[in-house]
Amino acid sequence: MVRIRGNIGDWPVDLTLELDEGDWAQLAGQLGAQLQVANPAQPAPTGVVGKPASQDDTLWLTAKDLLRQAGQLSGPELLEQLEALTGSAAAGKRLLVRLRHCAQVKVVSGVDTPIYSWIP
Repeated sequence: MVRIRGNIGDWPVDLTLELDEGDWAQLAGQLGAQLQVANPAQPAPTGVVGKPASQDDTLWLTAKDLLRQAGQLSGPELLEQLEALTGSAAAGKRLLVRLRHCAQVKVVSGVDTPIYSWIP
């Protein structure tokens, strides 16, 4: 679920969008295609691992490593660890959403919560 609040001119906007996993995947694919088209001069990754460019990159790599080392975590457990890592509930949730859409992560619906698993 995504909530958008703000103004369009003088009109207040409060919009909530509910997307299922298929919608998120389609949206991510469209955004990825637009980003690639928007910057065609950017060289393709060479597979060489370098130093992270920013704090966000460092947190992202650490979040992936956290799940990789654990192998499998429930959504609430993972969110708790991500919040501790980032020091912020909002930043932890952003990483959780990013992990949900990562190619190396499989998310299945558990009895009460989603289960995040690392795919080697």
